[in-house]
Parts: sequence; structure tokens; C-alpha cells
Amino acid sequence: MKLSTRGRYGVRAVFDMAYYGKGRPAQIRTIAERQEIPVRYLEQILNRLRRAGIVRTLRGPKGGYFLGRNPSQITVADVVRATDGPLHLVKCKETGRKDVQCHRASKCVVRQVWEEAGRKLNDYLESVTIEKLCSDAQQMQL
Repeated sequence: MKLSTRGRYGVRAVFDMAYYGKGRPAQIRTIAERQEIPVRYLEQILNRLRRAGIVRTLRGPKGGYFLGRNPSQITVADVVRATDGPLHLVKCKETGRKDVQCHRASKCVVRQVWEEAGRKLNDYLESVTIEKLCSDAQQMQL
């Protein structure tokens, strides 16, 4: 499984706001520079994160983006779902999409492997908070 660029950039942007912003609004250009993310792409990502309530905006000369919740209450899974939707290891696990119905689903022996791997991945991403990433960054002396 490959996590999308949008998901990876989203996690980096939310981490940046938590680690460097410390509750103060951050300019999008500042986040983009620190995290090496194209500004226009970051704008799209931050809009998704705003709609999900993960980030908020403040207008004006001292405005910018800041976290909508405490970093201890935001998980990597929250950010990835906000940017990419539900995580699935294989397309046949994407429920509700007519274009990915697998004709082998009822007789696919490896489907259980993907289901279990997906659950474990999701559980792990749910266990990692943005606060933990900030703590890890401090230990790395970033």
C-alpha cells in the first residue's frame, strides 16, 4: 500500500502547525517552506483539513492556519481520512463504490489477509497522535 502524497503532506502540515505554531496562526507559505510542500497543493489540502475540523483559519494580517483541536486529540488516521477518505489496502475493500466490485470477492481466500492488514494499519494510525509526533521531533532535536 502506498499512502498518497496528499495524505503525507497533510500529516506534515498538521504536525508543523502543532510543533512550530503552538496555538498561533501560521502562514501557509511558512508551512509550505518548512515542509517542502508546493503552496497551491497545500491550499487544497488545508481546505480538506478545515472542512474536517482539524484546522481552522483566522483572516487578517496576523491570520493563518491553526489546529482546530488539541494535538493530543488528532491522530494520523484523522488527517489521512480527511485528506484521502477511508484507508483500504486494496481496491476490493472500498465499500460503496460500484467501479471496484470484484467478481472474485465471494471466493477470494486472500481477502481476509487484506482485511486484517487494513485493520492493523488503521489501528496503528489511530494510535499515533500529532502530540506524539511533536514529542518525537523534540527528541530528534528538530
